[in-house]
Amino acid sequence: MGQLPKSKIEQLKREKREAKAAKKRKVATRDKIVRFLVVCEGERTEPNYFKGLVKDRYSEVRAEEIVGEGRSTCALVKKTEEIRQRLEHQRQLKFDRVWVVFDKDDFNDFNEAIALAERKGFGAAWSNEAFELWYLLHFVYLDAAISRADYIAKLEAEIKRFEGYKDFKYRKNDEGIYSLLQKIGNEELAKERAQKLRRFFEHTLDYKSHKPCTTVDLLVEELEHPEILLTAVN
Repeated sequence: MGQLPKSKIEQLKREKREAKAAKKRKVATRDKIVRFLVVCEGERTEPNYFKGLVKDRYSEVRAEEIVGEGRSTCALVKKTEEIRQRLEHQRQLKFDRVWVVFDKDDFNDFNEAIALAERKGFGAAWSNEAFELWYLLHFVYLDAAISRADYIAKLEAEIKRFEGYKDFKYRKNDEGIYSLLQKIGNEELAKERAQKLRRFFEHTLDYKSHKPCTTVDLLVEELEHPEILLTAVN
């Protein structure tokens, strides 16, 4: 059997180098994933919103697990730690970002829950008083302290102003709430309004007095733009 021509040998070497480089690129791409765990106190409302968000915003660098739990504040933060440990053990993969989502409502351990989440390295997407504040900010700025029922009444009134929504009735387990907000609300304004509310209360860490206020926009921003976290987690 004769020796291969020099040009053929060089071609084979080049193809081998290119295949090796392609394999490295594939591994690197696979590794560049930001893995989120989002645990919500609501068993339906908040999980439905975040599931709608990640469904409508495909990302090659984001993987997520969104869990709804019938718990609140400190109990939810502790449960989040249990869920994180269980899922990481099952999958043999660590989460890059762990978020816990809860409201103030009538619970007395609101500040403690935020502090506990911080100690555990979790992000806290909290709302004072209710998650529906985040929805309402898509339509109007609100800086008055009102109840959950009032949030819902105001939200319904704002949505009914739009053509085709005159008979709108808010349902906590509405699976289409994210799509609705994207269609007739303004998410960018909601983010700006949430930031404005936080600036108003930045002089105190007594979060239970931050009313109305929310940090849900911070979690939304990370889920929508996970690539900004890659330099920190890879």
